[in-house]
Amino acid sequence: MKNRKERCNSLLSINCDSLFVVRINEKTNARQVALTCLYKWEDGRSFAETLVDKESQMARLSESDRKLVLALVFSVIRNISLLNSLITELRDGKIDTQTRLILQLGLAQLFLLNLSSHAAVFETVNLAPQKTKGLINAILRSALRRQKELEAKIDQLTPATRYSTPKWLVNRWENNFGHDQTLAMLQWNNMTPTLFARKTQGADIDTEALRLTPIPNLEDWYEIQGRLPLEEVRAGKLYISDPSTRYAIDLLAPVQGESILDACAAPGGKAAAIISKTQGVVKLVATDLHDYRLPTLLENLQKQGGNDVSTAQADWSQPCPEQWKNAFDAVLLDVPCSNTGVIQRRVDVRWRLTAKEITRLADLQFQILENASQAVKQGGRLVYSTCSIDQEEDRAVIDRFLATHPEWSFVEEKLALPHIEKSDGAYAALLKRQ
Repeated sequence: MKNRKERCNSLLSINCDSLFVVRINEKTNARQVALTCLYKWEDGRSFAETLVDKESQMARLSESDRKLVLALVFSVIRNISLLNSLITELRDGKIDTQTRLILQLGLAQLFLLNLSSHAAVFETVNLAPQKTKGLINAILRSALRRQKELEAKIDQLTPATRYSTPKWLVNRWENNFGHDQTLAMLQWNNMTPTLFARKTQGADIDTEALRLTPIPNLEDWYEIQGRLPLEEVRAGKLYISDPSTRYAIDLLAPVQGESILDACAAPGGKAAAIISKTQGVVKLVATDLHDYRLPTLLENLQKQGGNDVSTAQADWSQPCPEQWKNAFDAVLLDVPCSNTGVIQRRVDVRWRLTAKEITRLADLQFQILENASQAVKQGGRLVYSTCSIDQEEDRAVIDRFLATHPEWSFVEEKLALPHIEKSDGAYAALLKRQ
């Protein structure tokens, strides 16, 4: 991606600062804020969700306008290749960055978000400087006239373009999962994610009033249909988490009275589940690489009923500290990963990830697994988990570890594909030390 200076130079005589700053003392609408977010996102240094929160707050947008900004920005980022293919159909010749981003916003409203065509065209054209208003207006109105024709062409695009996912990643998935599964996963990744919550065991909540829909066959798990139930979350009665996290906990099978290490714990969803499974009768040590995350982590776990919980900073890419060697009945190891299982929820992932990065992560994961495994007692167990669905980060890491550690054995694994689970994708494997 171009840096800010290069991008500004490509925008000819446009004042660069006006593209990156929303003046809160002027009337600012959601589409202007969305355009600002997209400019800054292209700079490559900020995540989309962070930008939406920051820019909406700076512009003092209402909650409804903030939601529109989120929908606009995420729709564009999830569908960049598709939108650019539409622009190519509608405009013969090069266009500058500003015009392209404005057209992406307009076309997303017309083809993806089903917003009022009049409002979409009028408001989008108003984002443009005077010299390009006519061009943008003409292109968007042409899109409206040709809508059925263009929609038919969308259906003929390659999966990588239709679902705006890098071709190398689509090819990788097709090799691993086959064409039909890959296509279903691509479709799933471009849908708006559902927010889930797990009820703390014994908590008394009014699920109907909170608009919480029970998940069939999953006790204490709910879909959040309305506003986020902040009061219940702050009180520790509900924990925002995805149902896919349960697989690692089910394999770990924590037992009351055990000593357990959650080695990469923040923000604490799996550690909270361990506490819930044991009714808090567990000696839990939760560590994280970043010490600034520990106070919030400890507070969250104590709210869940963890009375014998401690937190500590630890870098598991380094050797296991002496005081933790052979100290735990079980270790949960939720390693840093590529996030390929949560692309629906994290819109930036597909555009930031490379095959080389997956290999780098797999090497780091192996190193972390080697070090954290030293914390397990003889006869104890370890669960290795990721939110990746990539074999190189999952079973391949396990096989590599077992090949050089005969004292460990493979017991069981679970690969959860997101389009099948209807939630996040994940991997978990249970190992036992002899």
